[in-house]
Amino acid sequence: MRFLARSLSGLLLLSVTLGLLALAGSLVQRAVQDRLARAPFVPPARERVFAVNVITARAQQIAPVLTVFGEIRSRRTLDIRASAAGTLVTLAPDFREGGDVKQGQVLLEIDPTQAQSALDRAEADLADALAEARDAERGLVIAMDTLTASRDQAGIRERAFDRQTQLVERGIGSATSVEIAELAAAAARQSVLSARSDLAQAEARIDSAATALSRARIVREDAARDLADTVIRAGFDGTLSGVTLVQGRLLSENEVLAQLVDPDALEVAFRVSTGQYTRLLDPDGRLLRLPVEVALESFGSALTAVGEISRDSAAVGEGLTGRLILATLGRAQGLKPGDFVTVRVQENPISDVISLPATAIDAAGTVLVVGPDNRLSVMPVTIERRQGDAVLVRGPDLDGQEVVTERTPLLGAGILVRPNRAEAAEAASVATEVIALSPEQRARLVAFVEANSFLPDAVKTRMLGQLEQAEVPAEMVQRLESRMGG
Repeated sequence: MRFLARSLSGLLLLSVTLGLLALAGSLVQRAVQDRLARAPFVPPARERVFAVNVITARAQQIAPVLTVFGEIRSRRTLDIRASAAGTLVTLAPDFREGGDVKQGQVLLEIDPTQAQSALDRAEADLADALAEARDAERGLVIAMDTLTASRDQAGIRERAFDRQTQLVERGIGSATSVEIAELAAAAARQSVLSARSDLAQAEARIDSAATALSRARIVREDAARDLADTVIRAGFDGTLSGVTLVQGRLLSENEVLAQLVDPDALEVAFRVSTGQYTRLLDPDGRLLRLPVEVALESFGSALTAVGEISRDSAAVGEGLTGRLILATLGRAQGLKPGDFVTVRVQENPISDVISLPATAIDAAGTVLVVGPDNRLSVMPVTIERRQGDAVLVRGPDLDGQEVVTERTPLLGAGILVRPNRAEAAEAASVATEVIALSPEQRARLVAFVEANSFLPDAVKTRMLGQLEQAEVPAEMVQRLESRMGG
C-alpha cells in the first residue's frame, strides 16, 4: 500500500514538471514570435558637431621679414707677412692670438744686420758717385778752358800764317817761313780738335756720373727700405688672429705670420634664392638698402647687431645658385668673423594682407571659414609670403571672416562646427576676478589646504603658492570655503 502511494506521488510530480516545461516552452515561443514581428526601433540620428579653433581675419599693412642664415666677415682683414728673411729678434707682447694692437704699433723686428750692412755699402757707393760727379764737373771746366786756350792759339797761328803770306807776296819773306807758319797753324787747329774731343769726353763723363749717382741713390733707398722692412708695424687698429710665432724663429720672405682683423668693420654675407632676390630690388632693378638684424643664438641667449644691405656679389659663383648679399653692420659687440648667424631682413611693407597660421591653408591654397550658421565653407586665397609658422595671404571677401586655424581630414565644406574663439578665451582669462584676503581668512585657508590629505602634493603646493600672493583668484577662494562649510 505504501509502495503504491509513493509511485502515485512520483507520477504526479513528473506530470506537473512536464506541464510546466511545456508552458515555459510555449511562453518562449510566443515571445520570440512577438519580437520578430515587432518593427525595429531606430533612434533619431544626431548630426556630429566638431569643435574648431578659429581666428578673425583682419587685413592690415605688414612688413614681411626674410629669415636666412649668413656668415660674419670683416671688411678689413690684413695678412701680416715677413717682408724680409732673417731671425726674429723682437716680438711685441701684444703679438699673440686675440691681441689688440694700435695703428703704427711695432709688432716684431727681424735681425737687421744684413740690411744694415747693405745700407752702409749703398751709402759708400753713393759717396763714390758724388765724388765722381764732382770730379767730372771739374774736368768739364778744365776741358772748356783748354778748348778756349786752343782756339786763341789757333787764331794767333792763323794770323801769323796770313802775315807770312802777305810778306811773300811783297817779295820780302821766304817760302820756308810761309811753310813753317802754315804748319804751325795746322798744328793749332789740330790742338783745337783735341780740346773739343776732351770737352766731349768731359761732358759724357758728366752724364755717366749723373747716371751712376742716380743708381747709387736708388740702391741706397732700396737698402734703407729693406732695413725699414725689418720692423713690422700695425696698419690699423685691430685684433690679431692665427699667430704661431715665437722669438728666435727663422723667417722666410713673404711668410704669413698672422692676420690683422678690424673688429669694428664687420659685415654679414648671406645667400638668397632668385625669387627672394627679386623682392629686394626697387623698380629700377637696384638693390634696396633694407634694414638687417643678425643674431647669434645659443641656449636662450643671443648676440645681436643691426645694419643695412650694402651690395651684392658681382657673379653667382661656380656650382652655386641665387645671389650673395652683403650687409654692413653697425656696433656688433661680441660677434666675430666666421660666426654663423641668423639674418632677418625687413622687407618693404605690404598693404591689405592677412596673417594666418600655416596650418590654416591646405595644399590647394584654400581656407575654411565659419558661416553664420556655424557651417564651414571653402574660400580660395593667394599666398603672398611665408613667415615661419605664419602665412600672409589675400582673398576676396576674407577680411572679417572667421578662419579655421587647424585643418584636419574630418573638416570640409558644410560641416557643422562649434568655434573656439581665441579672442573670447583671452577676454575670459583677462576677466578672471582676484580678491585680497584678510590675514585671518588667509591663515584659515592655508591651514585647511595643509590639513587636506586628499589633495595631491603638486596641487597642494600650487594652491599654497597662490594663497601667498597679495591677490588670490576669487573662484579658488569660493571653492575652498564651500568645502570648509563656511
